[in-house]
Amino acid sequence: MKIRPKVGVVSCSGECCSLGTLSRVATRLILEGVRPETVTLCLPLFLAGDSGEREFAQRFPTIPVDGCHKQCAKKAIEKYSGPTAADVDVEALLEEWDEKAPEDRRVLGEADVELAERVAAEIAKRIDWVQGGQDA
Repeated sequence: MKIRPKVGVVSCSGECCSLGTLSRVATRLILEGVRPETVTLCLPLFLAGDSGEREFAQRFPTIPVDGCHKQCAKKAIEKYSGPTAADVDVEALLEEWDEKAPEDRRVLGEADVELAERVAAEIAKRIDWVQGGQDA
């Protein structure tokens, strides 16, 4: 039996736009059912210098889920803990899928939740790839 490495997911903390909300909801979907063995790291705590969060990202493969092209989570991980194992840029996915960002940053409608599920599926592909499973 092959042991799959533990994988951390760091979601965008951008509260100012709906893409941040979308990335956080997709990450919750990963943790609550799609890949429940996955661990999440707290980006604000990571940025504040928490040694546990940063050490995890140094020792285990970590995937940032950034809401926009600024890629704050990815840049933070790379600055303080080293290269990321893979990454997800939600804004780029929406552009690829020709989808619009949710209109409301606080409440997601049914179509927005479906978008979050699609994003979660993309995160899952990257987790599988990192763990040596399917291609990403």
